[in-house]
Amino acid sequence: MKKIIILIPVFNDWGSLTNLLNNINDTIKDIKNYEFRCIVVNDASSAQQPNISKFTNIKSICIINMHENRGHARCNAFGIRYISLNKIFDYLILMDGDGEDRPVEIKNLVHKITNDPNHTVVAKRIKRSEGPIFQSMYQIHKLLTYVFTGKKINYGNYSCLTKEDVKMLSDKASLWSSYSGSVKKYLKNLNEIDSIRGLRYFGPSKMSLFNLAVHSFSIIAVFKYQVFLRSSFAIIILSFLNNLIGEYSILIQILLVAFNLLIFVVSLRESKKALIESHLNVSGEIKIAP
Repeated sequence: MKKIIILIPVFNDWGSLTNLLNNINDTIKDIKNYEFRCIVVNDASSAQQPNISKFTNIKSICIINMHENRGHARCNAFGIRYISLNKIFDYLILMDGDGEDRPVEIKNLVHKITNDPNHTVVAKRIKRSEGPIFQSMYQIHKLLTYVFTGKKINYGNYSCLTKEDVKMLSDKASLWSSYSGSVKKYLKNLNEIDSIRGLRYFGPSKMSLFNLAVHSFSIIAVFKYQVFLRSSFAIIILSFLNNLIGEYSILIQILLVAFNLLIFVVSLRESKKALIESHLNVSGEIKIAP
């Protein structure tokens, strides 16, 4: 029987986690030949942690409590490395804990790895639930990413990694800053499923426009050398067009230099040392089994 671990980061949103675990438990009851376990990374929540019930179809639940809050991306990075070093598994599914990653799509992920067991599967977003302003900014993010990196990244954290790919990612410095960027950079021949962004179980989305900007720049920073190279070519070409487009050429060159400086600053978020030492932030574990 194949073993799948589901990794879920949580900060204070315990009500959503309870709903999510219930829905996962209902979803996987019809999936044969796979054993499911959940690892929840509690990102130093200030809200009281509730007692979580045992589930009939989830083999076990482990809640890992962190000393300091370090953010969603770094919880995932810690979890990937922790699982790679300490757990026996065949596949790792990453999910948000708020309901926006729909549990029903676990069936599609499992179907894909059953048909092609050697390739990681990402959940390609074909429909989102946010408002028009956010969705417009998201399209700009995807366009900027493609222009400056040559990479089309239309997925987030929701994915199913093979054991080999978990090990591949587990010591990459860029994982500390951007999961989806690291997946695109280091993993080849990804499979996809279509995914609809679900609605949060409780409250508004925590992905503000500012957080979207940080998310976007963090992805682009994973490919900073491609960004610098493409920008350099653009600046050279623009220098030859000074006589044709005048001050607009100079303005664009200044903006390109400023953008590259910003990407360089964001790239400083990446840290192999912090990733390798992330286990030092663990304050304890709670294990729940049927």
